[in-house]
Amino acid sequence: MSKHNNNNSDSAGAAGSELGENVISINRCSKVVKGGRNFSFGALVVVGDHNGRVGYGYGKANEVSDAIRKGSEIARRNMVTVPMHGTSIPHVVETKFRGAKVLIRPASPGTGLIAGGAMRAILDLAGIRDVLAKCLGSSNPANVVKATMKAIDQLSSRDEIMAKRGLSN
Repeated sequence: MSKHNNNNSDSAGAAGSELGENVISINRCSKVVKGGRNFSFGALVVVGDHNGRVGYGYGKANEVSDAIRKGSEIARRNMVTVPMHGTSIPHVVETKFRGAKVLIRPASPGTGLIAGGAMRAILDLAGIRDVLAKCLGSSNPANVVKATMKAIDQLSSRDEIMAKRGLSN
């Protein structure tokens, strides 16, 4: 039976071997019952291929490892493509999700990834190398991740904008 489990992990690893995974936060929740406390865990996980695709997921379970696994599976299902301009983003974007406000602006090559916390993890796993980013307002990791993903959705490449306007290069 252990051989069968090894084969499953190898095939799962081959399918997602190029994907990087980062656990942003783990929340513990307790429920007091007659026999004592029951703990459950929630894990916020970001997955990306360092080449323009990134996604996030929030998994909940009674064990930390199961919560991380579930979050990772959800993140793999919800991956989006990030429009890029070289090693940066095409234009400035500012979004808000609940209390978290996010500002992301392109930077010249060689600047590096200047961002903090959850934003840094998402932008790094997306493969963005040169960007200036600032989290304004709430620093709640869940809201910062959602605001950052909302900002990524609002990004559009030069070709997409030209096509919308009916112009050619």
